[in-house]
Amino acid sequence: MLIEMKVTGLTIDPFTSMPIIILKDMEERSALPIWIGLIEASAIATELEKIQLSRPMTHDLLKNIIDAVGAEVLRVAVTDLADNTFYARIYLRHGGQEIEMDARPSDAIAIALRTKAPIFVEKSVVEKSRKIDLSKDSDDEAKKQKWTEILESLNPEDFGKYKM
Repeated sequence: MLIEMKVTGLTIDPFTSMPIIILKDMEERSALPIWIGLIEASAIATELEKIQLSRPMTHDLLKNIIDAVGAEVLRVAVTDLADNTFYARIYLRHGGQEIEMDARPSDAIAIALRTKAPIFVEKSVVEKSRKIDLSKDSDDEAKKQKWTEILESLNPEDFGKYKM
C-alpha cells in the first residue's frame, strides 16, 4: 500500500553530520527520515528554496529532458528498504505508455519536486524504517532514544528555510 508523503524538511544528523530529508504523510502522523548525500541535499534545498541558478544542475537538466521529449512524471515512490538502503522508482508517461525507472530516493524526490509530481512511500518502508539501527554501535541506547525523541517531535517549522 502506498502512502502519499511530502517533504517537510532537511536537517543534519547530529551524530554523523550527514543530511537527512524528512518526509511526512499528508496528515503528518508519521515521519520517514532518509539519509542522503550532501550534493543531493543541495539539489533538494535549491528547489525547496526556489533558487535560480545560471546553468541547469543535473536534476534540472533531467526535468528539461523529460519536458523536451514530451514525457510526464506521474509519481515517484520509495519502494523498499533493505540493509539500511532505501530504493525508489520514478513513474513516467510517454506516448501513452507508462515507464518505470529505478532511482535513488534523493534523486526521485529532487525530480518530483521539480515536476510537481506526488511522492509516495510503501507502507512497509515506513514500518521497516522504525526498526533501523540509527547508531553505528547497536548497543548505544542513548543515541537510539535521542533519535526517537528527535523524529517524534519534528514539525515543519523546525527546518526554517531548509538551510544546511
